[in-house]
Amino acid sequence: MATSSPEALAQPMIDNLPEKTGNSLQQWLILLAQPYLARHGEIVNHLTSAHEVALGYANLIAHYGIAGKEGSSNSTDLVDCQYRGPKADLRPINDAPILRVGAFGNGVDISPNRTSVSLRRNWRFALTQPSTRDRIDLGITLKRQKLNKRPALSRRFSGIISHRVLLTRMSTVNTAPQKWLCQAYEAA
Repeated sequence: MATSSPEALAQPMIDNLPEKTGNSLQQWLILLAQPYLARHGEIVNHLTSAHEVALGYANLIAHYGIAGKEGSSNSTDLVDCQYRGPKADLRPINDAPILRVGAFGNGVDISPNRTSVSLRRNWRFALTQPSTRDRIDLGITLKRQKLNKRPALSRRFSGIISHRVLLTRMSTVNTAPQKWLCQAYEAA
């Protein structure tokens, strides 16, 4: 009888997370990087009650969330570092557009680094960056497209990024930035 590793057995569930829950494992781990969700049971309860995730998937997400917090440096650690101290209140503003990107379709790679979180498909189509203590810059790659008044042209923001939206409150993460993110995703 052939045996498989626990990781190999979990892989089909991980692959099905976007379809079954609306978010990839990476997106869930970014959401769970908040300090009040520290224990396995707390994470499972939060996922099943607040996000209506089925128990099996909630256990899987909690397992990887706990392993990431206890293990060595990973992408959620990088995001945690960006939002420690005076920028901690900006974390929900950062997470909102990232979690919504999961609804656009498959193939979104969320790549945190020390200072920002890049969203990639075939190339980077967006990024979030806590630029000041009270502002997140949402960079969007929309070459040759003119948008309404709100986004600023940002040549010096980051290479391929053509537009920047300043996010200061949850209310600024409205439908317009989501529409622009969707356009950038489709073009990538």
